[in-house]
Amino acid sequence: MKSLLVIRHAKSSWSTADLIDFERPLNERGKKDAPAIASALLKKNVKIDTFISSPAKRAKKTAQYFCEAYSRDKDEIIFKPELYHAASEVFYRVIKDLSNKSNTVAIFSHNPGITEFVNTLTDTRIDDMPTCGVYAIQMQEDDWSKFETAEKTFWFFEAPKLL
Repeated sequence: MKSLLVIRHAKSSWSTADLIDFERPLNERGKKDAPAIASALLKKNVKIDTFISSPAKRAKKTAQYFCEAYSRDKDEIIFKPELYHAASEVFYRVIKDLSNKSNTVAIFSHNPGITEFVNTLTDTRIDDMPTCGVYAIQMQEDDWSKFETAEKTFWFFEAPKLL
């Protein structure tokens, strides 16, 4: 069985008007929410083998907070430039190429693509993936290359407002 955690980056700052979108950092709320959500996943005994992230500053920092909570080296994060504002088909391509050594993978990315993607996975819908929201699914297959056509089961949803 394989498990996938799709995580939207934590709340970002809009305080610097001339900063390009890719470089926007987390704001104070985001810096609190990311460790809190990671801690909530640990309390649920959710193990994460692989961390994959958009290289945008806010997604990267969110993934780093998760690595810290999981006592993992932030250098283990795999950055995929194509996850920056990715459409659903990009998520499927990234997942298809995952190593089968990884049973549980966390992918950090952005809206609106992340909401679009999670709504293709199961019958459990999310109107708008909140910042630092986690949409988790499981599939019975042991081969990530079969992800797109595999039957997937909704596992759980977590978000800062639910804590």
